[in-house]
Amino acid sequence: MPRYFIWGITLALCILGCQSTPSDERVDVLVLGSGTGAVASAIQAGRSGANVALVHPLPWYGGMLTSAGVAATDGNHALPAGLWGEFREALYDHYGGPDSVATGWVSLTQFEPKVGADILADMVADTEGLQPYLESTWSDIKSVPEGWEVIVETPSGPVTIVAEILIDGTDLGDVAAAVGAEYDVGMEAREVTGEAWAPAASNDIIQDMTYAAILEEYPPGEAPRIPKPDNYDPAEFRCACRHDCPDTTVVSCPQMLDYGKLPGNKYMINWPNSGNDYYLNPIDMTPAEREKAYQSAKDQTMRFLYYIQQELGFSNLGIARDAFPTEDGLALYPYHREGRRIRGLVRYTLNHLHHPYGTELPLYRTGIAVGDYPVDHHHDKNPEAPELVFPPVPSFSIPAGSLISAEVPNLLVADKPISVSNLANGSTRLQPVILQVGQVAGLMAAMAAARDVSPAELPVRDIQQAVLEAGGYLMPYFDVPTDDPAFRAIQRIGATGLMRGRGEPYLWANRTWFYPDSVLLDSAIHRGIARMGKESASPEPASPITRGEVISYMQQIQKTLGLSAKIDLNPESVSGILGDKWLARSDARVTRREWAILLDALLDPFGEMRVGYEGNWRD
Repeated sequence: MPRYFIWGITLALCILGCQSTPSDERVDVLVLGSGTGAVASAIQAGRSGANVALVHPLPWYGGMLTSAGVAATDGNHALPAGLWGEFREALYDHYGGPDSVATGWVSLTQFEPKVGADILADMVADTEGLQPYLESTWSDIKSVPEGWEVIVETPSGPVTIVAEILIDGTDLGDVAAAVGAEYDVGMEAREVTGEAWAPAASNDIIQDMTYAAILEEYPPGEAPRIPKPDNYDPAEFRCACRHDCPDTTVVSCPQMLDYGKLPGNKYMINWPNSGNDYYLNPIDMTPAEREKAYQSAKDQTMRFLYYIQQELGFSNLGIARDAFPTEDGLALYPYHREGRRIRGLVRYTLNHLHHPYGTELPLYRTGIAVGDYPVDHHHDKNPEAPELVFPPVPSFSIPAGSLISAEVPNLLVADKPISVSNLANGSTRLQPVILQVGQVAGLMAAMAAARDVSPAELPVRDIQQAVLEAGGYLMPYFDVPTDDPAFRAIQRIGATGLMRGRGEPYLWANRTWFYPDSVLLDSAIHRGIARMGKESASPEPASPITRGEVISYMQQIQKTLGLSAKIDLNPESVSGILGDKWLARSDARVTRREWAILLDALLDPFGEMRVGYEGNWRD
């Protein structure tokens, strides 16, 4: 059953024809929340030409990346899509290159949270049309004929904002819940999502959260001593590392610290195994109840810090000076791995992630953001959590429809509460993915406002083309970097299914290979046509395609798929794309990169074969 929740506010959804009150500010797009996706959506909406207001409860931008202190990024090292790639380049510039931020043994991009917050603040300041309201909260929200009306409490007093499009940029989906969006919490039963790895029965268990801390290496004898916390028991942390733990597979204690080693001899403490993870489900709590409950998570972290300093003997490590603008030195707010998950136009499940070309709905055709992290769930601190076993997965694409509420018009989600299953959330929740998700939510909001339509009415291909123009990815191809001249063509053709990649689970950075320099086989062409829903007998055995055969194959695809060629299919048009000498060697074999370039330029199947949010073809 759908859940509804009002988080300490008054919800008044107007009936058709009701009147809105005078506003202090009218904008196209209003972003509410302090998540990673909130700032990304606000920046991109502004860059896309919208007037934007960002209501942000905290003094720092960046959510889990900065305010929650999770400054060891997970995944997407080979997929520097959109704002994620831009943010990483700014880190490289600050620290002196990629090697300067590859300080840990899982993440290749680690940084001090304050540095990340400053970079995002600069991006916000440089974005025209974006009005931020820092350390501000919303207290009332209602639907009005113009879209949404929100009362915002700012340090200078209350402000009324009216906006056409609303974006939920919270970690827990508080905004979506407040306006009546349907959502799920916890693990769905396998019969609900069709995921063979899901539990037999649904439950309301979410992933453990963490209150992160940053330790700093001090000169001998100068580290501030961490007081012994109440209820301290060293046995709680016995197997956090190989100190007095009988399990020989546990990492060494220096390894445990080096996991989150940051530039500047600092260490992020976000350790799941017998560490400072903490189980808490704050979703249905009021703000005051949450704040009280979060203290227990802070206490967990302080006990762990004491254990590190006093029991493990790292007496030179103390809470970092000025790591966060907080009295206790801990993060500004907790790292929520999971909260509500809206019911969107589509729900992205582990089935789609595991086998993108083999599900009933071909959601890969609607991809707008990419990731490569495996399915990673944290349930060590909840004895009630069922044992889950996850399959190895390839890199993946997030579908556009997962950002759009199925019931509430003009509402987008920009952070972890997108429409995914509980299992899929284990891969989609990571920082680089959410930066992209937020960016695309902002892009969609600006586009919808400019066209005076709801986001659900936007053509998927228009969104995807705008994503490419903003530096994003549609398909998670490991071997086609953004500086490849054929990058956009390959992305577009991949999103049609006429050519497909091969997924590969690989350690902590899964891959999908396109093999751009491999020879194109005639069987691949026929299989691509079959994926379009047209009959096409694949020859046996498969044979390489030569340059002399290109035009006849293009004509066959044009006729079979009913495409209208952008330009005449003749030697001159081919030569105009790949050069005068390309066809001179008629017996030379065609590469997959060349074929994608020609398909894109000559037939434009991406533009002509329109898809809906479920990935099916539209007339």
